[in-house]
Amino acid sequence: MSSHPPIGQIPSAIRNAPGVPVIRNVNWGGLKTLYVKEVRRFFKVQLQTIWAPAATTLLFLIVFTIATGAKRPVHVGGVDIPFSDFIAPGLIISQGMMGPAFANASFSLLVGKIQGTIVDYLQPPLSNAELLIALVGGAMTRAFLVGLICWAAMALYPGVHVTPLHPLAVIWFGFLGAAFLSLLGVLTSIWAEKFDHAAAVTNFVIAPLSLLSGTFYSVDNLAPAFRAFSHANPFFYIISGFRYGFLGTADSPVLVGSVVILAIDVVLGVLCYVLLRRGWKLKS
Repeated sequence: MSSHPPIGQIPSAIRNAPGVPVIRNVNWGGLKTLYVKEVRRFFKVQLQTIWAPAATTLLFLIVFTIATGAKRPVHVGGVDIPFSDFIAPGLIISQGMMGPAFANASFSLLVGKIQGTIVDYLQPPLSNAELLIALVGGAMTRAFLVGLICWAAMALYPGVHVTPLHPLAVIWFGFLGAAFLSLLGVLTSIWAEKFDHAAAVTNFVIAPLSLLSGTFYSVDNLAPAFRAFSHANPFFYIISGFRYGFLGTADSPVLVGSVVILAIDVVLGVLCYVLLRRGWKLKS
């Protein structure tokens, strides 16, 4: 008489149905590989992805400090700040960091869907969270590289003072802002079916929010309706907090802005994870 249990009672180490991948631990090797792939992708065309946004940001600084003759100080949080010192941090975070972060993240999955190579993202043994972290990490790396170049160039620009008074605030709000636009870019990349869709989000969502966020002016000088819109704009809290790190003063409570943007980042992260898990517009 056999000592083996009946076939139907044989314990199985496989808990999932056949063909369903089971990833029980973090695939650090795969996560690193995809992250490096994303970084190398934008480094191959660094003239377009890194140096061009930095040059555009510096042109904004030149135009608004020289060509327009803006010499009057800006009243921020009860303190008069020189216009060049006021505008520089806003340009670094809005044009130099958040813009490139969105552009990088919104391109990754979209180009895969268009070229038919989306399987390169979906087939490797990576969990949805690892895929999301790698995509967001690559976009944030590009954001910080462009931001660092802009900061270094502005530090050499005459009449502009960009020495941080609160370095931790600069890093924290830079992280929050880059993560916010990176997650928004991943969400756009999941939803969009062609480049026109991503361009529409850039032109009709990102650009207006950026321009109406207080980058080039103090929101206290706006009409009540536009001031209320600015206070409902997430970009405003990111720029205000980032500017606080350099100037020591801000248009809004820094702690409130930090909590608001952190909450939005968490919501966007969860939403992106759920959509990736369901394969919405990716596996159909």
